[in-house]
Amino acid sequence: MSGQRSRILIFGAGVIGSTCAIKLMEAGLDVTMLARSERYRSLKDNGLQYSDKGKIRSIPIKVIDTLEPEDRYDYILVTVRYDGAESALLALKDNHSPNIVTMISNVKGFAPWQAIVGERLLPAFPGVGGQIKDGVLYARIPPKLLVAARVGEINGTATVRVRTLVALFKAAKLPCTLTKDMRAYLLTHAASDIALLGALRLDALDENANDTRATARQITTTLKAYVHALQKAGIAIDPPLFRWMLRWPNGIVDRLFRAWLSTNMVKDMRRPDYASQASREIMHLRNDLLAFLGEHQIKLDMQTK
Repeated sequence: MSGQRSRILIFGAGVIGSTCAIKLMEAGLDVTMLARSERYRSLKDNGLQYSDKGKIRSIPIKVIDTLEPEDRYDYILVTVRYDGAESALLALKDNHSPNIVTMISNVKGFAPWQAIVGERLLPAFPGVGGQIKDGVLYARIPPKLLVAARVGEINGTATVRVRTLVALFKAAKLPCTLTKDMRAYLLTHAASDIALLGALRLDALDENANDTRATARQITTTLKAYVHALQKAGIAIDPPLFRWMLRWPNGIVDRLFRAWLSTNMVKDMRRPDYASQASREIMHLRNDLLAFLGEHQIKLDMQTK
């Protein structure tokens, strides 16, 4: 890749893929998106539309709806939902690109994905969010202090390809951190998603103070139970903040989550379309994480202090 613009294919044209596409193009990379159906037609006809400080802008982008085996990219970023991971990787199986970056939750482990795409697999997780409304992207890129994209080899080594990808993300002003134990991070993140999104009851949350207190306590109890169970299974909790929370009184942790419940991020999550998708995702994550804990003969203790 030395001396040439890196070629990036983004497999998945939702919020994460679209946000990465804009930032990587702004950094001068050669970016293509793979999309289908209505999203493909919208990108082809209108470009990638996004909100920039309240103004709707559009940037032309290369978009395809079919990937041929000989189409070669330096990195393919897979930005589909958790339950779509396997079908996405199967679609990439015969392609010859050397690096397939799964920016997806993972609870079952990497072996099933490696069985499909082999050593090309490079686990990652996005640090961006937002929503797409009427075809327009409203991106949310939190500061690195709060959250950053994670990427790392399965064996934890700092290879050339992983260091190059981190550098590309940083050049695109996408906060990114090289992570030695992606397995531990993804399991911890699954636990936090189950606690945060599962407790929200996205389609029914009232905005009164009493409900907010009850929801914050449910998040605290659920998160502590899952984190404690993961520790018992020998998982190194990452980020460490969740491990520290086990030692904090519930009341202090509740206050943190009550503040989170008042953010614009949570307001986005209350939208019916997001709620429906998130509920399915959380169901799959919960079932798979409980199965993982069951394999280690560990039960949840919802009375964790």
